[in-house]
Amino acid sequence: MTTVEPGQRVAVPFQISCGHCAPCRAGATSNCASVPPISMYGFGVGGGHWGGALADQARGVPFADAMLVPLPDSVDPIAAASLSDTICDGYRHIGPYLPALLERDPDTEVLIIAGLNPRTIYSGSVPLYAGQVALALGARRVRLVDSRAHVRAAAARLGMQPLRPAELRRKPTAALVVAATATSRGLWAALSKTASDGMCSSVGGLAPGRRIPVGLLYGRNVSLRVARTDARAVMPEALALIADGRFRPEQVISTRGPLDDAPRLLAAHYAPATSRRS
Repeated sequence: MTTVEPGQRVAVPFQISCGHCAPCRAGATSNCASVPPISMYGFGVGGGHWGGALADQARGVPFADAMLVPLPDSVDPIAAASLSDTICDGYRHIGPYLPALLERDPDTEVLIIAGLNPRTIYSGSVPLYAGQVALALGARRVRLVDSRAHVRAAAARLGMQPLRPAELRRKPTAALVVAATATSRGLWAALSKTASDGMCSSVGGLAPGRRIPVGLLYGRNVSLRVARTDARAVMPEALALIADGRFRPEQVISTRGPLDDAPRLLAAHYAPATSRRS
C-alpha cells in the first residue's frame, strides 16, 4: 500500500473497485471489471461475499491503494461518516449537472421530490444531502417535497424551501429535478415537473411495468438518468466541498451513539411507523 500510511484517517467506498480497469479509469467505479457485477460491502449475496463494515475493525480492503480516500485533518470524521455511500448518492444527482445549468441561468432552481408517502422505504438523508450540495454549488432556491414533517423541518433548517406533496401541483417546473422516491407516483411527479431541456436524476427503485410520461419528455427534451452512484469516483468531489466548509453533512445527522448500540439505533431508524430520523 503506497497511497496512505498506518494511522491515517480514510473513507472506504461501499463499492469494490480496482482503480485500474477501463471502467474505473473512466470514473465508472460502480462497474469495475475486476470484480463480479454490483460488488459491494454489506449487501449480502446481492453484493457478493465482501462482508460488512459496521465493526470496530475491518478484515481488509481489496485494492486498498485505489479504494481508500484520505480525509484531510480539517474534516471531522463524523461529518464524513456517510461519505462512502449516501453523501455520494446525494452529490451525484447535483454535481454533474448544476454548474452548467447555473452558467446558462443563474436563477436555476432545484426540485427534490422525496417521500410522497410517510411510509416510504427511503430515509431523508439522500434528498437532504442533495439539497445541501445544490446550495453549496450556488443554487439560489432548492425546493424539497416530502410528506414527513421531520424531513421538511430539516430542509427548512438547512436553507431549503420545504413543501408538502399537495403543494407541488401549483409550483413551476425546474431545470434540475431529483427523484428521490421509490414509487411510480413520485417518479411521474418528478418527470412532470422537469422543465424543457432539463434533467431528472432518479435514485433508482424502478420496477417492471412502471409508466413514465414519454410524450411529455419528448416534447420538452427532458433527460432521465437512472443509475447507481460511482462512489469512489465521486468521493473526492464531495469531500472537497466538505473540506472548504460549503457542504456540512453533519447537520443532517440526527442520531449518534456508540457502536455497541448500533443494532438498537438502526432498528429505530428503519422502523417505518415510528422513525423520525433522517
